[in-house]
Amino acid sequence: MVASMPSSPPSGSHSAPDVQALILAAQSGAQADVGQLLTLYRNYLQVLAATQIDRRLAARLSPSDIVQETMLRAHANFAQFRGSSEGELLAWLRQILVNNLATFVEQHLLAARRDVRREVSLHHLAQSLTQSTIQLAAMIPGRNESPSQIAQHREEAVLLADRLATLPEDYRQVLLLRNLKGLSFDEVAAEMGRTTSAARMLWLRAIDKLRATYATEDSSLK
Repeated sequence: MVASMPSSPPSGSHSAPDVQALILAAQSGAQADVGQLLTLYRNYLQVLAATQIDRRLAARLSPSDIVQETMLRAHANFAQFRGSSEGELLAWLRQILVNNLATFVEQHLLAARRDVRREVSLHHLAQSLTQSTIQLAAMIPGRNESPSQIAQHREEAVLLADRLATLPEDYRQVLLLRNLKGLSFDEVAAEMGRTTSAARMLWLRAIDKLRATYATEDSSLK
């Protein structure tokens, strides 16, 4: 089975947070503001971590372990963040996540004597998630804004992660395996302990459910 990706409440599902204001407030040194800001990205970090944990590590390590450590380190070291935009903040959080993941992998695969930091590449991680987000978001029709317009308000990958967090666990898993990890339906079926046809049907239902979250949000904003 794939490592589970427990959900967190979606951030700003009905009203978009003022990220710039939150960043400025957090940089003023208020611990409560730092915590509020970082909470916006828990679901995003969960998706990133889940895409990087394979069968070798799934029995020993969960995405939640990585994310919790990342959140703790980001909170403790927030004074080191010098950026001013959400994109810069995401890059900073990804760096912490990748460092933590590399450390965990080193601990669990030490006997392999391999340079795991080459395997856990920040550049590859960021590129992979960006491409996967584009592919998955392309399946969501009827948006009132173009992807570039949406990104002007919030990073699309963050918004997508928040929507995934609202789905049932099996829907999240099939989308993670098929769209974010790029597995074939045969591979998805093997990971989830289902037949190939059942995995395909589950994926179709998950896509429909994900589309519905966009439609629901659009109607709530009218």
